[in-house]
Amino acid sequence: MRDFTHRLAELIRRLRAARTALAISALVIGSFWLFDWIDPLVALFSFAAIAVAILTSPLAINLPAATTRQAAAGVSDPLDVYAAVTDGLPDPCFLIDSKGNVRFENKAAAKLFGGIEVGRPISFLLRAPEVGEAVHRALSTGAEANITFFERVPADRWFEARVSPLGRISGGVSEQAPMFLVLLRDLTEAQRVERMRVDFVANASHELRTPLASLTGFIETLQGPARNDPDARDRFLQVMVEQARRMSRLIDDLMSLSRIELKAHVRPETVVDVAPILDHVADAMHPLAAESGVTLTVDTQDRPLPVVGDRDELAQVFQNLIHNAIKYGQSGERVDVTARLVPGQQGKPGRISVEVRDWGQGIAPEHLPRLTERFYRVDTASSREKGGTGLGLAIVKHILNRHQAQLLIDSKPGEGAVFSVLMDCSDSTPSERHPQTR
Repeated sequence: MRDFTHRLAELIRRLRAARTALAISALVIGSFWLFDWIDPLVALFSFAAIAVAILTSPLAINLPAATTRQAAAGVSDPLDVYAAVTDGLPDPCFLIDSKGNVRFENKAAAKLFGGIEVGRPISFLLRAPEVGEAVHRALSTGAEANITFFERVPADRWFEARVSPLGRISGGVSEQAPMFLVLLRDLTEAQRVERMRVDFVANASHELRTPLASLTGFIETLQGPARNDPDARDRFLQVMVEQARRMSRLIDDLMSLSRIELKAHVRPETVVDVAPILDHVADAMHPLAAESGVTLTVDTQDRPLPVVGDRDELAQVFQNLIHNAIKYGQSGERVDVTARLVPGQQGKPGRISVEVRDWGQGIAPEHLPRLTERFYRVDTASSREKGGTGLGLAIVKHILNRHQAQLLIDSKPGEGAVFSVLMDCSDSTPSERHPQTR
């Protein structure tokens, strides 16, 4: 339709040019004819030749500059240009017309949402009311609209949507329609991190507030009614010492977690032997085990047990696991630590397995997936009574993630619990420059 209109306009323009040329030619040829310089038949043939030459000249439509550039690029509709650009974007995006119907979706959008038929309203795919309001506002005012919305299908995700006008394109009919870009930015991970940060600050504040309130209360009591009561003073001071130590342990764990997270992306490079680390940790934990009435045994079935790792961090992993086993498996009166080399299969390298088993009351299945969350406790009152901070297993998880190792937890109520650490075995021998015991 557009080509036909241009050609018709050009033909009219050329006819006008022909009329002007014929008029000038008529004056010249007529003058020669009046003076009998040429024969009338020759004059007639001259007029006919000029007219035929003008009317049969090649069409050279004088297109607008933008249309000429599109023709040179082989593009007949600006939608093709918009589509080519948006298809290369990593974020999901759609092109919609003035009625809110989808004219194009890029590969990222089709992969995330499963595709939508061209010509369907975008509200069929993005059903959040906020999206509909933003699209309506942009279509009505021609101005950019930004909103944040939550999408449950195909999965729970947070998005930022930006609806921006792109100009005017052919709508496939005589009139032209504005085109809008709906660009989505996935905020799911950012929202998750922010929620974790808020929860962490709230939990840490709560954990610190409890012993701090206890300390404040006892100090005020000692300054008032118990000022001259030696028995109350001694009892209160003992409780205050315990609360102060609890705050100290919590701060130490928070600082340890912070240090581990700072270098979480850096893999250790030193080869160390796990067996002497376990011996050292067991020696340090024997007094606590004896005080709790628990027998602690360490069985290193294979030596050496070389892995690529940080000796101090691995010692912290095994210390936290053994300490928890003694505290929460105390009723079983026994904690067994077993370390062995598991041969690899089908050409895969061997693995080092360290199991910490207690024979206590065990853990209910619903708690197992959340044990490594920060401040998560199976029994909050019991954990605080035993001096737990709720960060021990979170530290273990972060250290093992840095070492690309696994933590497996198996437990049944009444049958105790087994915490297993699996690490890739190293082909090298432990470095002599890094002693394994202190």
